[in-house]
Amino acid sequence: MNAWRGLHSAIFVIASSALWACAGGQKVPDWNIQAVGHVERFAEAALRGDARVEAREFELARAEVARTGRSELVARVELTRCATRVASLELAPCAGFEPLRADAGEPERAYADYLAGQAAAAQASLLPPPHRAIAAGGDAVAAIDDPLARLIAAGVLLRQGRASPAVVAQAVDTASQQGWRRPLLAWLGVQQRLAQQAGRPEDAARLRRRMDLVAPPR
Repeated sequence: MNAWRGLHSAIFVIASSALWACAGGQKVPDWNIQAVGHVERFAEAALRGDARVEAREFELARAEVARTGRSELVARVELTRCATRVASLELAPCAGFEPLRADAGEPERAYADYLAGQAAAAQASLLPPPHRAIAAGGDAVAAIDDPLARLIAAGVLLRQGRASPAVVAQAVDTASQQGWRRPLLAWLGVQQRLAQQAGRPEDAARLRRRMDLVAPPR
């Protein structure tokens, strides 16, 4: 059973984990089902820009997983939140993960390093498949099929100073196609700054108008 549905290839997941997979026809524990639902809802709310729902669903997801007493599973919930923030260019350190780092596994630590733009090429094989080429030094975000994974990868490239104008344009198009307000506003802001730096005031003004259109009513 694919518990992640549309998000599994983008957000941190280890296929063998009991948290995200049904195995051998065994009944999935209630906490597992509840946690996955809350994770999906807080990720979706984060992308919509609904901070209230995001915060509530995140706390519920973390509480469900914490019932297991397994630090690596709680770490994955924290990393999921950090991944959605990287997609929206909120590039603060993943503070919720750090207290769990010592008890997390190598895949969790590798993913945290990746989101921070600090993953070594040797860690690439520990990452979810969509992100391995980026961690190994690539920059072809257009080759990533999943929209959220594409935005996360673009955010990592920007953090590393490796996001070309083509990568930025791809991120804008991706967020726009999905109707994801938070990352769209962030990436349009990057595109506007690039236009200003390149001496294209008309393009910068057009992008400003587009950002005003996307921004929620005040």
